[in-house]
Amino acid sequence: MIGLPYSEACERNKEHILNVLLSVLPAQGRILEIGSCTGQHLVHFAAAFPGLAWQPTDREEYLEGLAARIAAEGRDNILRAVELDVNSSWPDPHFDAVYSANTAHIMSWEMVCDMFAGVGRLLRPGGVFCLYGPFNEAGRYTSDSNQVFDHSLRSRDPVMGIRDLEALDTLARSQHMELIQQERLPANNSLLVFQKTEEKADGGC
Repeated sequence: MIGLPYSEACERNKEHILNVLLSVLPAQGRILEIGSCTGQHLVHFAAAFPGLAWQPTDREEYLEGLAARIAAEGRDNILRAVELDVNSSWPDPHFDAVYSANTAHIMSWEMVCDMFAGVGRLLRPGGVFCLYGPFNEAGRYTSDSNQVFDHSLRSRDPVMGIRDLEALDTLARSQHMELIQQERLPANNSLLVFQKTEEKADGGC
C-alpha cells in the first residue's frame, strides 16, 4: 500500500512462516512480537489467529510507520504498538508466545543475550519463542549466500552477524527454554521454536 513501510522479503516469506506457526502457536492468549518493523508479518499472522492478542513492538524510530500499517490493515486482536529496546524497556505482562523475525543477526551478541533473558522472564511456562532468520550450524554457513550476507552485515557493523544455532540453544537453556523444533524455510532461513520450562529464567549472558 502506498505510504506504508514495505519489505519485499516480508511478502515473500510470510506465508512460509505462517504455515509453521499454525502448528506451534496457541489458539488463544497473548503473543509478543519483537521487532515488528513494517507490520506485514503482524497483520498477516493476526488474521490467522483471531484468538491471540498480538502485541507489536519495535524501537522508537519505527513506531510511526508500524502504527500506520496497523491503522490501515489492523484487526481488533492487534494491540497498540509500543517501544521495546531489548536492553532497557520491556512490556510488563506475561505472554503465552513470543515471535521475532530477522533480529538476532542485526543485534550485537550482548543484545541477543538481553533478548533471550527478556523472553525468559515474560514467557509463561509451556509457552513458545519462535525466532526466524538465517543461522549457522556447527560453526558453518548453511549456504554461500548466507556467507555473503554475513560478510555484508559485519562490514556495516562488526557486532552484527549470523548467529550459531548451537550458541542460541545454549543461551536458551540458560533461560530455561528448550529448542523443540527447527523448520528449514526458503532462502536458507529457519524458524527455531523454543519452549519455556517450569523453572524461573536466569539473568543474561
